[in-house]
Amino acid sequence: MSDTMRAIEITKPGGPEVLAETVRPLPVAGHGQVVLKIAYAGVNRPDALQRAGSYAPPKGASHLPGLEASGEVVDVGTGVTDLALGDHVCALLPGGGYAEYAATPAAHCLPVPDGLTLKQAACLPETFFTVWSNVFMRGGLKAGERFLVHGGSSGIGTTAIQLADVMGARVFTTAGSDDKCAVCRDLGAEVAVNYRADDFVEMMKQAGGANLILDMVGGDYLPRNVRALADDGRLVQIAFLQGPKVELNFAQVMMRRLTITGSTLRPQNDQAKADIASQLRDHVWPLIAAGRIAPVMDLEFDLTEAAAAHARMESSQHIGKIVLKVA
Repeated sequence: MSDTMRAIEITKPGGPEVLAETVRPLPVAGHGQVVLKIAYAGVNRPDALQRAGSYAPPKGASHLPGLEASGEVVDVGTGVTDLALGDHVCALLPGGGYAEYAATPAAHCLPVPDGLTLKQAACLPETFFTVWSNVFMRGGLKAGERFLVHGGSSGIGTTAIQLADVMGARVFTTAGSDDKCAVCRDLGAEVAVNYRADDFVEMMKQAGGANLILDMVGGDYLPRNVRALADDGRLVQIAFLQGPKVELNFAQVMMRRLTITGSTLRPQNDQAKADIASQLRDHVWPLIAAGRIAPVMDLEFDLTEAAAAHARMESSQHIGKIVLKVA
């Protein structure tokens, strides 16, 4: 095996055109880590934020983009007992997924679910870690509750709709076109509205208010989300596509006993991510293997076409996950 690999680097902050092919040293598995020979890498919004210069990697993480991948274990570090050379896994990465090889903690790897290809498995980690930890661990969604997720046709949205539906919640969502809304309903949403034409606040008020909202839009959605919540409702914020700063009347939060919280996945410590992986293995992977949940796929690009993949994602024309074919 060569001591170098092909990778895609961010040459400077900017648009998709700043992504360029490069050659980097092969990673080595440290204590508790494995190295994957990557078959496919998922493309996610945080990759674009990093490319634009607004989402720096955590200390010690690779500066190459890419937060999830699937592939074969080709190097095993000391202290790793649950994985072996040749295992096929999908993994949450600290960075470095846009490359032929990447190192990651072994505890952040999960087996490729029965019946799924490596291409499909590459779409699982970032979205399923995010949705499970925020909707169920942090947001506490329960069967019978009314759940609103914005951006229902995105990777996060398609995952959240399916997970909430299979867990017995009533699912409501927004999307940017009637066709996207139809996809959301097919995935399990009770009601899906085109946010360009309809008011999600009114939708939720007619339903009795949302017990839980998962939002990645921010901006003027924040006060609208507060109005859309039922009394004692919870809002979980995971991104701010329209910005993090907005005026909010906290009297409503107090009088209606609302909870506003949120998180980002990448900066969390290794143990926190390992805990999420463990819960996914126990509660979600059997549902995927049984065919009750499946990743929704958009388009595949070659690793060298990473710029085109980013342009596709930022156009918001995609439905579900975009992947890079590496090997």
